[in-house]
Amino acid sequence: MPWMTFPALDALSGHGFAHRFTLRHPEIDVNAERAVVVERLWAWHRSQAEELGFEGGNLCIAEQVHGREVAVIDAAPSAPVPGTDGMITNVPGLVLGIYVADCGAVFIADSRTGACGLLHSGKKGSEAGITAHALGLMQTCFGSQPEDLHVQLAPCIRPPAYEIDFAAQIRQNALDFGIPAAQVHDCALCTSSDLGRFYSYRLEKGRTGRMLALLGRKA
Repeated sequence: MPWMTFPALDALSGHGFAHRFTLRHPEIDVNAERAVVVERLWAWHRSQAEELGFEGGNLCIAEQVHGREVAVIDAAPSAPVPGTDGMITNVPGLVLGIYVADCGAVFIADSRTGACGLLHSGKKGSEAGITAHALGLMQTCFGSQPEDLHVQLAPCIRPPAYEIDFAAQIRQNALDFGIPAAQVHDCALCTSSDLGRFYSYRLEKGRTGRMLALLGRKA
């Protein structure tokens, strides 16, 4: 199947969490600009959220402007949340969605409160500390504590294919927040290493598709 899951998040399914990371679709043409390929992939991506058990209308998407802003989501928006690269929620039934094609998708799940977050963290977002910002916001808004949080980094571009190791920056943000090392997970896969599975903005010079990270807690 053209999607994958992560063992650390699979282990949280008993808390109601569901997640998925879509891979390259073998039949959808993505030799185009971002807006075009996102539209071409939309029906399939929405169906992935529905397969996880979420209503299609409850899929929440961020605009993604390569910043550090994180939105608190309490209801499904009718359009991508403007000016944001991350979303957090404690509302069951909502599913967060983040597009990536070399940048890092950062999954955050709170096993005690049921809150969760999903971030788009590439070079700029990682340098700006979007992960640290999101973790602090979850603590302020939902009472999340470091010992209850689990962080998972999806496939992203890495050295030597890319000169900056933003995956390491993301991990360090999580550790600095106090999350136990055993609860900070990285699949260690590079998106540039296998164009049969992943889309890579850098290798395909911008004309490529987008993987979709999905995370939510079932109602």
